[in-house]
Amino acid sequence: MSTQSREVREIVREEPVMRGRILEALQDGPRTVPEIASAIGCPTHEVLFWVMGMRRYGWLREVKGPAEDGYFRYQAEERA
Repeated sequence: MSTQSREVREIVREEPVMRGRILEALQDGPRTVPEIASAIGCPTHEVLFWVMGMRRYGWLREVKGPAEDGYFRYQAEERA
């Protein structure tokens, strides 16, 4: 994996492609952003952009209260 940072626009543009991988990682239950990043093999800072976009558009929701490590957990939202 490259250590060179990608532009934010490039990262955000990949959210529709990464959505399936993130939702699959959440099938076993809620996870934090670092846990999702580890599960899908992507950098945490990029996963944060995708998770926030998915949260904004109703694909994910926060579980109330932070986990033991201080991060919030996210779970897939039921969609009709």
